[in-house]
Amino acid sequence: MMEIGTRYEPQNIEMKWYKHWLEKKYFTPKGAGPKYSIVIPPPNITGRIHMGHALNLTVQDILSRYKRMQGFDVLWLPGEDHAGIATQTAVEKFLATQGKSRRDYSREEFLDIVWDWADKYRNEIRKQIMAIGASVDWSRERFTLDDGLSKAVRKVFVDLYKKGLIYKGKYIVNWCHRCGTVLSDEEVEYEEEEGALYHIKYPIKGEDGYIVIATTRPETMLGDTAVAIHPSDERYKGYAGKVAILPIVGRELPIIADSYVDPSFGTGALKVTPAHDPNDYLIGQRHNLQFVDIFDDHI
Repeated sequence: MMEIGTRYEPQNIEMKWYKHWLEKKYFTPKGAGPKYSIVIPPPNITGRIHMGHALNLTVQDILSRYKRMQGFDVLWLPGEDHAGIATQTAVEKFLATQGKSRRDYSREEFLDIVWDWADKYRNEIRKQIMAIGASVDWSRERFTLDDGLSKAVRKVFVDLYKKGLIYKGKYIVNWCHRCGTVLSDEEVEYEEEEGALYHIKYPIKGEDGYIVIATTRPETMLGDTAVAIHPSDERYKGYAGKVAILPIVGRELPIIADSYVDPSFGTGALKVTPAHDPNDYLIGQRHNLQFVDIFDDHI
């Protein structure tokens, strides 16, 4: 007579049945019925998946199984994201715990370390997804650095370039001085800090008067190329079209009227630094202003 345990031990049951499902190819499309597919939002290989992934996977699994029961030919495609810079950062943090830096290795040696990391965490992610019981088709697993996917990305970029939809130009970017590269918006973590408003007098060319601007970023004033006021601000009636002088540098700055300016903030006069603020960048484009970059690659 078989002895039944007093408690449920998932490690002895769940993988046994999951392997059975895979052997029977229950999660592989059968080629019959209307098509239904989900591409898994690929988890980053920066580490193991977390509760957020588990929730998302559960919702996708419910949809996939429900559609199969309705007679759809379902493909739920699994995969992992190489997560470029984020993964490099994770590897460098790991090396730091060993008292090492990527600069202690040649480029080829460091790449080998990163690929070892990728293999390790791709395998960890697979195990976790299987442990959840997700009904993905592992026979079609993809990695964002697979040759086929990389080729597809290059083809799309070339096609878009030929259509004139991709071009090279200057734009506001998230620059990481440590990595020496641009970061995507998704890779940037913002923190709020207590700041202060600094009031600076900008002399008016050919007059004894000045216009006062209020800014939280006085260090970027060296990149100012205009002063902006709101068109309906009565305090600055007649200022638009005049020229202000940038303190210290002596650069001539046109005083322009732009509806972006908030008359209730600070003095209502905005120093415009197109190369160092996304809103100023748009103002610079609208008014054809000069873009002055005050930083180098190390700042």
